[in-house]
Amino acid sequence: MKNAFLAVPLSVSLLIPTGLNVVSAEDHAKPSVTTEAVELRSTLDNLLSEHAYLAVETMRKGAEGAPDFNEAAGALSANTEDLAGAISSVYGEEAGEKFSKMWTSHIGFFVDYVKGTAENDEEKKQNALNELSQYRQDFSQFLESATGERLEADALAEGLQMHVNQLIGAFDSYVAGDYAKAYEYEREAINHMYGVSKGLSSAIVNQFPDKFNNTKAVTPAADLRSNLNHLLSEHAGLAMMAMQNGIEGSEDFKASTEALANNTDDLAAAISSIYGEEAGQQFEKMWTGHIGDFVTYVQGTAKDDAAQKEKAMEALKNYRADFSQFLETATDGRLDADTLSGNLQQHVDYLINTFDSYVEEDYAATYDKLRESYAHMFGASKALSGAFVSQYPEKFAMEMPSEMPDTGMGGTANTNTDLWIFASILALISASALFYRKQRNQ
Repeated sequence: MKNAFLAVPLSVSLLIPTGLNVVSAEDHAKPSVTTEAVELRSTLDNLLSEHAYLAVETMRKGAEGAPDFNEAAGALSANTEDLAGAISSVYGEEAGEKFSKMWTSHIGFFVDYVKGTAENDEEKKQNALNELSQYRQDFSQFLESATGERLEADALAEGLQMHVNQLIGAFDSYVAGDYAKAYEYEREAINHMYGVSKGLSSAIVNQFPDKFNNTKAVTPAADLRSNLNHLLSEHAGLAMMAMQNGIEGSEDFKASTEALANNTDDLAAAISSIYGEEAGQQFEKMWTGHIGDFVTYVQGTAKDDAAQKEKAMEALKNYRADFSQFLETATDGRLDADTLSGNLQQHVDYLINTFDSYVEEDYAATYDKLRESYAHMFGASKALSGAFVSQYPEKFAMEMPSEMPDTGMGGTANTNTDLWIFASILALISASALFYRKQRNQ
């Protein structure tokens, strides 16, 4: 799948700086979100979290017997190809092929579990779990060997078991009709993969420092970008599926919108913990409002009401204009309002076009656009985190510990970032809520 954001092959983009704003070796002392090592980590953030997201959704589509199951599985397969390309870019074609074979096999074992569930065949389900157990042992040994034992097989196997438990838990909960628990597992599965990318990128950079200009994958600035990668891409992923569930009248629609609301709550709670409840409530109102505009569009589509759909698009237009102008002012011009407005319009277009393609039953286009929409948010987090770090460099100048994470596949690798790392972004968001409310009241 040759999406726009993958126009430059991953085999090149991982090892050779492709952005004009990647820092040089002389600038290593300055905090930055665009070093070669951070770019590697962000690429892995994207692909690994997308794997978890697509795996859960594909298993769900399988359980439903949904008409877009094949296209969802195709998107998951395309994600595997991209991951294999990333591994090949670092360790060579042979390692990439070995990775692809093992990774594809483990997806197949999940499919076997889905089939066993559909057939009420407990033996088939158990065989799938046994195969997954063997896979995690083999794959852990592969990564330990590939990284020169910078990642430890036993810890990796433990992290892989968490991944298996989360995906199986999400699927089983969905089948049992416990939709709230299903989406809870899905969010845990997505979050878990950011520990994977953190540990794996750290190991790769430690193993091949010259290939990454002797930069680090784990710094305060890198953590900020990764945290934004997580929250923003999860927002897009959950929003797309909630819109699908809405038009279908699915039983899990309410649970999917609650998961999307919980994504908002995570930001609002962080704001409240630093700036007080009022700021948190203002942010939540603003962010929930723009999600509501998408809901209005879905409702208009369901009723074939062109006027309601146009009303939703006009509200989203006003939202992006207000938010873009504020960000330009808040960042002292580091972010340009016109550019921001265009990027926010891209986000709107991606979600709307993905949804419209789904409604038109053009599922191939749906999943092309879905992957593009998901990837687009990583560009947004790069721009936002870059502006914040440039504006407040002293907040991101602290050196990180030199020790490697205990595991590259989650677990203790995904430690919580100190609250001060969030300070600049939370200040910006909470202030944006105040700006938005002021503009609306004028």
